[in-house]
Amino acid sequence: MKQAGFESQSALSRASGVPQPTINRILKGVGKRGPEAHTLVQLAAACNVAFDWLHEGIAPRARATSGQPATAPSAFLPVVVAQEDDARFYQIQKVKLRLSAGISGFSVEPETHDGSMFSVPRNWADRNGFIPERLIGIKVRGESMEPSLYEDDLVIINTADAKPVDGAVFAVNYEGEPVVKRLSRDAGEWWLTSDNPDQRKYHRKVCRGNDCIIIGRIVRKESDRI
Repeated sequence: MKQAGFESQSALSRASGVPQPTINRILKGVGKRGPEAHTLVQLAAACNVAFDWLHEGIAPRARATSGQPATAPSAFLPVVVAQEDDARFYQIQKVKLRLSAGISGFSVEPETHDGSMFSVPRNWADRNGFIPERLIGIKVRGESMEPSLYEDDLVIINTADAKPVDGAVFAVNYEGEPVVKRLSRDAGEWWLTSDNPDQRKYHRKVCRGNDCIIIGRIVRKESDRI
């Protein structure tokens, strides 16, 4: 900071766009975690040092000169590859469900086609009160939930939440087959409904008794459809 000519935290704050209290906390080493990556991007640009040097101490200190026009520090973030043991994420099983008609329990087998595990942010799961061991991921099959969900989208099921909610999406054991449907309440009955507008092809079905057993609520999706 001083070698870049900044004699005060306020001067560095004005040049970098990082709030002065944040700079003060960094200098004092306050907090269990270090500063966020986007904060270091801004500070590195203002002090004219390499981000990797400031963040990890693993690169030359000087910034590389590419001859390209300068990019505003706040306009980009570095890509950081997360390792499997990264404490910021929970590892969730990606599975295939094995069900039987009329039986509330289920078994799973790993989905090995494109990896049996995937990561979800720890702060997202903790913020929502989810138990990581009760979360599983499955692929969506068919077109009945388009445009909300497309075939091969990955959805996360919270198996700890099987209480029906009007308008929410659930994974259901329907006559021994796993389906992903939206629940609706009408005429004193629970119904499995599809989001596909072709209701003649994807008509609703009553959800009642042992023919329709809720596995868990869908709480997150990952999709290639933009």
